[in-house]
Amino acid sequence: MQKFNKAAIVVATAVAGLVLAGCGGGGTASGPLKIGSLLPETGSLAFLGPPEFAGVDLAVADINAAGGVLGENIEHIRGDSGDTSTDIAQQTTDSHISAGVSAIVGAASSGVSLTVIDKIAGAGIVHFSPANTSPVLTSYADDGYYFRSAPSDTYQGAVLGQLMAKDGHKNVVILNLDDAYGNGLAKYAMAAFTGTSTAIVYNPTAAEFAADVAKAKAAKPDAIAIIGFDETVKVLTELIKQGIGPNKVPTYLVDGNYSQTAYKDLPAGIMKGVKATTPGVKPDAALRDRFLSVDPTLTDFTYSAESYDAVVLIALAAEQGGATDGKTIRDNLQSVSRDGTKCTTFADCKALIAEGTDIDYDGVSGPIEFDQNGDPSIATMGVYLYTANDKADAVLEEFITGDVPAGE
Repeated sequence: MQKFNKAAIVVATAVAGLVLAGCGGGGTASGPLKIGSLLPETGSLAFLGPPEFAGVDLAVADINAAGGVLGENIEHIRGDSGDTSTDIAQQTTDSHISAGVSAIVGAASSGVSLTVIDKIAGAGIVHFSPANTSPVLTSYADDGYYFRSAPSDTYQGAVLGQLMAKDGHKNVVILNLDDAYGNGLAKYAMAAFTGTSTAIVYNPTAAEFAADVAKAKAAKPDAIAIIGFDETVKVLTELIKQGIGPNKVPTYLVDGNYSQTAYKDLPAGIMKGVKATTPGVKPDAALRDRFLSVDPTLTDFTYSAESYDAVVLIALAAEQGGATDGKTIRDNLQSVSRDGTKCTTFADCKALIAEGTDIDYDGVSGPIEFDQNGDPSIATMGVYLYTANDKADAVLEEFITGDVPAGE
């Protein structure tokens, strides 16, 4: 199913005043732009919350320093997403809708986004995730209100599967959590792998993973990929206990469990040599310093750049459309992301819009270029190597940039 075609619909500022009375939900066309966040302060992806909030907060600061949107400062209303085991995302979404936001940035988890996507789209609010990767979201019937700055796992899956094959593995086991993210990424990784692959689907809320790991061991793999969230520490602990830990069998992680801090208490040196794939470019030292300026406690920068770009793109869509309601932002997001004059900062792009120039924002996470489904049509994937339990900074090879394959 195809979504609403996000062709560029540029609403002139002079015309916007004529349609104010018809703008329902998703913020008001004349008021300041309000953006709500739906990011993990609690739950299984809480480790991703700090860098994502930092990205949002830095973007808001940069936008307001450049004069805001349509002459007014934008407002960020912070909100927790929790995870799929709670109804926190529902509560936060309801609160944001009541507050009159025009866009919601989040969730980090594809599963969480799927629990609120109907409510957000039904309210005429743009739903923009910096981290969702499930292919299910590509064709979801959301009336064109859903966007993401992270690529579908059709791309990460292809990179992961090809990486394991390139490393010479012939028989791999993929342990993946049972949700839209885990099942989708496992599917595309297996499709790209040229040898024998076995998927073992597990319940991420289980008390222990002995039976799942026993199944993995029975397959006698020459490599193991784990697709999960914070329960990965427990999975790794059981793998080590059963004699197939990373020191025995080459192990691969993904964006959902790529962490600089989660594995520090595992046996010393056990993570050395583990590889991880994660979308996006690695923020350079200057950009990391900027994120640290809004949160000095940051130790991980995963999806910080994608969160930053989500806010900037939302603001540019409102600026180009001449109004701050959700529909106007929806109708201009594809246009500001592609097929125009390149610009890389909100201030520069805003100046070009003021001149009547069609823009193409390339962000700190790389080029985005939305397709008609609100997905990035090109993406970059990084491959990292753990050199210690809490160090995964070394890039194994150049970042891989390419077209995102079509999925569901």
